[in-house]
Amino acid sequence: MTDSLILEVANLEVDVLTGIYSEETGRPQPLRISIQVRLKPAERYEPDTPLDASKNYMDLKFTATGALPSGVHFKLIEAVADHICDTLFVADTRVEAVTVKIVKLAISENGEEIGMTLTRERR
Repeated sequence: MTDSLILEVANLEVDVLTGIYSEETGRPQPLRISIQVRLKPAERYEPDTPLDASKNYMDLKFTATGALPSGVHFKLIEAVADHICDTLFVADTRVEAVTVKIVKLAISENGEEIGMTLTRERR
């Protein structure tokens, strides 16, 4: 069995142009985005291990909040997740897999989480 390192950023609320229905198009919708990234870990993490032995968590946050192209309408939230995966794979060759969970907050009526989870392995 091989070791793996999972980095996570959870429950980021981001407004994204998405949707297929007329009432959804033209204005951003609130999404809750969580990201997990799997990296091959260092052999060991000592107290003085430098950041470049892992990945900056803020990179994950920026990919969900700042790296989504403004003015682009994603018909499906699956396309939002794909864009996040692609961005993380391009940014860091150590990323082995990405999981993106997206919840559409605007359609929740009783606090339920309605959305999807996409996991991509590096190809």
